[in-house]
Amino acid sequence: MVEQSAEHLHCHRALAVVYSGGVPVSRRIHFIGIGGTGLSAIARVLLEQGEQVTGSDREYSPLAQAVEAAGARVYRGHSPDYVQGADVVIRSSAIPDEHPEVEAARKAGIPVLKRVDFLKQLLAGRDVIAIAGSHGKTTTTSMTAWVLSALGQKPGFVAGSVVENLGVNAAAGESALFVIEADEYDYMFLGLYPYLAVVTNVEHDHPDLFPTFEAFYAAFESFARQVRPDGALLVCADDAGSQALGAQMEGEGARVLRYAVEGQGAEYRAVEISPNVIGGFDFTALRPQGAPQRVRLSVPGRHNVANALAVLAVCDRLGLDWTAVAEALTAFRGSGRRFDVRGEAGGVVVVDDYAHHPTEIRATLQAARSRYPQRRIVAVWQPHTYTRTRALYADFLQAFADADVVAVTDVYRAREPFDPDFSVAALVEAMPHPAAHYTASLEETVDFLLGILRPGDVLLVLSAGDAPQVSAVVLEALPAVMEERG
Repeated sequence: MVEQSAEHLHCHRALAVVYSGGVPVSRRIHFIGIGGTGLSAIARVLLEQGEQVTGSDREYSPLAQAVEAAGARVYRGHSPDYVQGADVVIRSSAIPDEHPEVEAARKAGIPVLKRVDFLKQLLAGRDVIAIAGSHGKTTTTSMTAWVLSALGQKPGFVAGSVVENLGVNAAAGESALFVIEADEYDYMFLGLYPYLAVVTNVEHDHPDLFPTFEAFYAAFESFARQVRPDGALLVCADDAGSQALGAQMEGEGARVLRYAVEGQGAEYRAVEISPNVIGGFDFTALRPQGAPQRVRLSVPGRHNVANALAVLAVCDRLGLDWTAVAEALTAFRGSGRRFDVRGEAGGVVVVDDYAHHPTEIRATLQAARSRYPQRRIVAVWQPHTYTRTRALYADFLQAFADADVVAVTDVYRAREPFDPDFSVAALVEAMPHPAAHYTASLEETVDFLLGILRPGDVLLVLSAGDAPQVSAVVLEALPAVMEERG
C-alpha cells in the first residue's frame, strides 16, 4: 500500500509540472518510443498546445517523421543523454524499467509516466468520446473525428492511425469535444472518464496481459463504470460481450444505449443493407426519435456499417444533423493500414490491413470479397505475438475461408522473446485451407508472391507487424515481373 501511494503521489507531482491549475504550462516533455501510434498522437496534441516536445525511438518511423515535422525534436536510437533537461518523461508500454533513458530519468529525479497516467490531466475539462472494443475502435474513432470535423465541431482527437481525410493521427482541437481511441492494453482506457463511451465488441484478446476472457471482460467493466453520470454507454448489441456489458451496467443504474446491424431491441439500427457501386454498403439508419436516414459508405466491409452506426448514434446524442452526418460518412476514406489500398501494379491490387485477430481477419477478407467479387484473393498473414497465436490457435485455423491463396510468415514477436518451440509450419499444416503455404521470412514471402500473382488478383497483407514492407516491394517489382512473363 505504501508503494502504491508513493507512485500515485509521484504521478500527481509529475502532472503538476505540466499543468498548473488545469492550464498547461510550457515545459519540456520527452517521449520514449515517440514513433509509435499512441505516443506520437499525444506528442502532436501537446505541440499544438504550445509544449516543448522531444522524443526518441529506435526506428525513424513515418509517425516519428510527422511529429518531427510538427515541431518535435526526435532522436534516432536511445541514450541516457536524451532525457537531460526534461521536466517529464512519458514511455510507451513496450519500454521496460531497465531502459537506459528510464533509468537516467529516475536517477535525475525526472518523473517517468505511462500514457494512462498522463491522459487524465491532458483531457481534463473536455467532453471525452471514448471508443473502445476488441475490434473496430481505430476506424470508429477515425470516422467520429472526421465527421465531427466535417460538421464544424473542431474536436480534439487521438486515433490509432492516420485519419485519411485529416492527414494526421491526432489534433488538440478547439472545442470541448475530444474523441479518443480507448485502448484496453495495459489498462490504458482507464482514467478517461468519458461523456460518451462506445464499446464495439468485447472478445478475448491480449492474452499476454489478460490470460482469460473473464480478466479481459473485467477491464471493460472498470472502463464502463467510469462513464460520467450525465453521459451514456453505447454498446453493439450484435456482440455477445458488449451486449452483456450493457445489460450489467444498466443493472447498475447507468444510461445504456444499443446499436445493431439488422438486430432487434436496439435504439439505433441499420436495416436495408446492400452493396453499392462505390465498393461499400448502403443502409438505412433508424433511431429512437427522428426520421430514418439513408447512408452510403465508400469504405468496404459490412463491419463498417456497424462502425458507421456507432458514429451516427454518437452524433445523435450530440444533437447533430443526421443528413450532414451521412454526407460526411460517405466522404470518409478510411484509416491508415485499415483496408489501405497501397496501389496497383501489373493488374494486381495491393491492400494492407492491420488485422491480427481471427475476427478481424474474417471481416477484412469478407470486405475484400465484397469489393472484388470476381477477383482471386491472395492473403499474406503475419501472426502477431506467440501468446495471441497460441491462445486463438483454433480460431486462426478457420479464419481464411474467403481467401483463395494464403501465405503465412513467421511470427512477429513484438515485445516477446523468441519461442523455439512454436512452429508456424505446423500451424499451416493444420489449416483446412487447400491453398495455405508457409513462407518463413518476408523475403521468401515476396519471392512466393512474385511467382504466383497474376493480373486481376488482389493481394491482401494482414499484419500488425512489419509485413507491410512486402506490399511496397511487390508493388515495385510486379511491372517487371509481368513484362518478363509476356
